[in-house]
Amino acid sequence: MTTQEMDDSTRISYSVVAGSFMVFQFLFSAVSPHLSSSFSQRYRELPAGKKCEWDSRCVSTAHALIVGSFCLYILAFDEEVNADPVWGDPRLVKMNVAITCGYLLYDMLLLARYWKLMGDAFFICHHLAVLYAYGYVLNRGVLPYFANFRLISELSTPFVNQRWFFDAVGQPRFSWPVLLNGFFMVAVFFLVRIAVIPHYYGEVYATFGTEAFEKLGRGPQVAWVISCGVLDILNLLWMYKILRGFYRVISRASWKKEQTRHAD
Repeated sequence: MTTQEMDDSTRISYSVVAGSFMVFQFLFSAVSPHLSSSFSQRYRELPAGKKCEWDSRCVSTAHALIVGSFCLYILAFDEEVNADPVWGDPRLVKMNVAITCGYLLYDMLLLARYWKLMGDAFFICHHLAVLYAYGYVLNRGVLPYFANFRLISELSTPFVNQRWFFDAVGQPRFSWPVLLNGFFMVAVFFLVRIAVIPHYYGEVYATFGTEAFEKLGRGPQVAWVISCGVLDILNLLWMYKILRGFYRVISRASWKKEQTRHAD
């Protein structure tokens, strides 16, 4: 890309960030409350705080499906990015990253506004690490393959949110829908956030010392390595919590089944 094309791409990207922020805010404030009230009696019965979290998770799922699908498309069909992971044509990746940055800004504002209800220091660390690294992607178009690859992790989000929705509507924790969602939540979370770690860092290591890597400069190099390290530490902590919770549910379900069998 020429310098002028890169400048134009950057301006468009930041316009997408602003548009993404406003769209997700609108989904939270107007679309989710309207649709949820129309289709879910249980939503109408929830207290205000629970409705707020319900709406935020609806928006979170929408973002995950949009960005995750776009991510898979780029990984499968964007030959330039896959051929040159450090300096490949970043235009499609920048659009995907811009959507995510707009969402993260909306979500941080939401967390600040409803901190007592939904505040979580882990999420703040996650959002700041992502925004720090993606700022270089938006401004300089660097590391498009790696920036896009990180977004594959969003594919686990709908299952995590669905678990909360089941609790909110009073679905028994030992019912088959809950257990099946729990299984897929654990499996998908592991596949897109944990199992990919060796491959990802193998690709990272392969760039060290190359001309493309040296051309990045110290700022993007540090942002790349530090942000990825922080995100993967958080992913490992979340994986541990998810596994522990799923194990407790499975253990209790097995115990209840055994108790029922003996009672019969």
